[in-house]
Amino acid sequence: MILAKQKMGKFEKDAKILLDAIGGKENISAVSHCATRMRFVLADEKKADVKAIEAIPAVKGTFTNAGQFQVIIGNDVPIFYNDFTAVSGIEGVSKEAAKAATKSNQNPVQRVMTMLAEIFTPIIPAIIVGGLILGFRNILEGVQIQALGQKIVDGVAQYAKDGTPVYNTIVDVSQFWSGVNSFLWLPGEAIFHFLPVGIVWSVSRKMGTSQILGIVFGICLVSPQLLNAYSVAGTPASEIAKKWVWDFGFFTVRKIGYQAQVIPALLAGLSLSYLEIFWRKRIPEVVSMIFVPFLSLIPALILAHTVLGPIGWTLGQWLSTAVLAGLTGPVKWLFGAIFGALYAPFVITGLHHMANDCFVKYRSRLSCICLLSDESS
Repeated sequence: MILAKQKMGKFEKDAKILLDAIGGKENISAVSHCATRMRFVLADEKKADVKAIEAIPAVKGTFTNAGQFQVIIGNDVPIFYNDFTAVSGIEGVSKEAAKAATKSNQNPVQRVMTMLAEIFTPIIPAIIVGGLILGFRNILEGVQIQALGQKIVDGVAQYAKDGTPVYNTIVDVSQFWSGVNSFLWLPGEAIFHFLPVGIVWSVSRKMGTSQILGIVFGICLVSPQLLNAYSVAGTPASEIAKKWVWDFGFFTVRKIGYQAQVIPALLAGLSLSYLEIFWRKRIPEVVSMIFVPFLSLIPALILAHTVLGPIGWTLGQWLSTAVLAGLTGPVKWLFGAIFGALYAPFVITGLHHMANDCFVKYRSRLSCICLLSDESS
């Protein structure tokens, strides 16, 4: 009786070579894959022969990120993954399990960067949409077009302070585009002004705590009861002290909102999650549904508006001022070149998430990037 020869998998040969080059089965703590890459958590990364791996026909490249050794395959990675697990006898794990195994290979800085990446990644689609919307609005209402004629208000031609003519924008001459511009401010404002809601929710999601508490807490940072963050600079200190405070008799707390603020929301969200984790371990399960949310939300809210919020606001202002000075100062060409050259390595290591706060803050101040806006509706 003649047995039919078993059909070899498309990448079986390459998978065997990769298994040997990566240090064998015993060197693999966990393996998973994403859209284009094989992700390995290795017991000893030094055993991996990078040159031999990159010489494999199916491999497009390799790099190490956040404790994972990643092999770039391309769109065929699901097929390659199946062939690899078949020849190695290693059962693949979920992305979450791979991330958990990765932590043993990470130093403290890498763990922080990984946490930031996992917090910001879920809200990136909203930031992209918001950036496109605000950028388009800026074209409609902020770009003067000479072909549309000089701007005239109450029969008087308008001129800038330096004497140059002020020309019409698209919204000045078209009611349709004026309506579009006004309508687009609805999602534009929602995404950026209420960004802390998304950040605190994402922190709760990452930490495995109550996501609805995160949403409620985020709303408490941008509630209409608070003085809008964009109005603080233009509001006299005397008015803030009189109208925008909670007066407890022997001390007051300012009612300041944190619209579009990243660092205060991040610190506040972490405080809420750690408090919830703390109380979960100490309060009996039979009454935890009642007391854990209350004892987590109220203290975190007090911390946010008295300590963490002001500290985060100050840190954000320092960071923003430093970046703005670099991008608009006398050496902006050098700063821009350095930042641009380092951005790709930042993405690989996860450090680029530290720039999100600056990108959000400057959407109304830097007309050369996609996140730009006229803050007036």
